[in-house]
Amino acid sequence: MIVDLNGAAAYAYTGGKNFDRALPTAVFIHGAQHDHSVWALQSRYFAHHGFNVLAVDLPGHSRSAGPAATSIGALADWLAAFLDAVGADTAFVAGHSMGSLVALEFAARYPARAARLALVATAVPMTVSDALLDAALHRESEAIELVNHWSHSTIAAKPSAPGPGFWLHGMNQRLMERISANGEPRLFHTDFTACNQYADGLARAAQVRCPVRLVLGRKDAMTPPRATRALADALSAAGAEVDTVTLDAGHALMSEQPDATLDALFSFAAPLRSGTQR
Repeated sequence: MIVDLNGAAAYAYTGGKNFDRALPTAVFIHGAQHDHSVWALQSRYFAHHGFNVLAVDLPGHSRSAGPAATSIGALADWLAAFLDAVGADTAFVAGHSMGSLVALEFAARYPARAARLALVATAVPMTVSDALLDAALHRESEAIELVNHWSHSTIAAKPSAPGPGFWLHGMNQRLMERISANGEPRLFHTDFTACNQYADGLARAAQVRCPVRLVLGRKDAMTPPRATRALADALSAAGAEVDTVTLDAGHALMSEQPDATLDALFSFAAPLRSGTQR
């Protein structure tokens, strides 16, 4: 699906289904230097089991036109505009890594529009080291190689997304390289800077009113589970229902544990199919 947002093309993968306003909507938001394809298995399952699916390409990534947004807040507003364009009043919103910050900010800015919120491989704050920011700006290939290495806990997890023989490192490396080759200059640095400058995540968490599920990788070296404690506390203190699912994976949960990630997301979102919000 391609929609026009203020004269710029904005893309979302729909799982091969037409958008039906009678169905609940599930939104999937990718992380830095990625696109909608990281959600391939999970989004397609949702689309064939009672949901509209919008697995978006954020501005400047793959099929969505640039320029890339330079802040998490701008990305949250872009998402709200996308939902307006397709006629979705509310949605289940799932975000991975940088996308989890976008999902959090969206739920804080538009509390009536977030039916349920799933934050995958998240951390607040999501700081990026000066060395990695410099590599992303001046030596992007090096930054891609480093992040790709840190994102995976194994060389080829079984069932390997989801069939044996897939090389997870190679698949992710080529995706990031393709986005670099086809996108605007220094996109990785733009994404990382947006994450690094998102300083008010805990305050935003206090504005979230919908149920929240944290889906974390036990072996995540980039956003380790301990980095979510303050976020979980802030959400709970504000009265949001919060639970946590921890999987045997690194940062790349959707490829290392595709079925378990799907189970964690779908079991949480499924009540929306009957119109029950909680």
